[in-house]
Amino acid sequence: MNLNATLFAQMIVFFILWWVVARFVWPPLVKALDERATKVAEGLAAAERGKADLASASKLAEEELVRARQEGGQRVAEAEKRAQLSADEIRSNAQAEAARIINQAKQDAEQQVSRARDVLRAEVASLAVRGAEQILRREVDPKAHAALLDQLKAEL
Repeated sequence: MNLNATLFAQMIVFFILWWVVARFVWPPLVKALDERATKVAEGLAAAERGKADLASASKLAEEELVRARQEGGQRVAEAEKRAQLSADEIRSNAQAEAARIINQAKQDAEQQVSRARDVLRAEVASLAVRGAEQILRREVDPKAHAALLDQLKAEL
């Protein structure tokens, strides 16, 4: 293939690509950009209106703030009194609850230790039976020797 044919083929591909882009890609992009420009213009207008509203709202807020500070001072004093009473009550309730939780935790811990000891005893007895099986080279029947195993568990 020579250089002219290659150049001609590339030009055809370029024009086909240009036609596809101009026909299918470019119009949605232009439309999206126009919509975005419209939204930006509306946003700027809304911002200007917002600034004016903000100025009037600031003036009203300042007046309300002065009144609220006066009322707030009175309410703070009343709230401090009530808060002190509530804090004392909460503190006493929390101490009682903490004592109850600690007692419950101690009981739970004791139960878990007891269960762990029982499980450990059973495992040690099982290991002892396995050890005895290997020493004797025959199987020890746990059902036949239940009394012996119970005695072993009790000793452990």
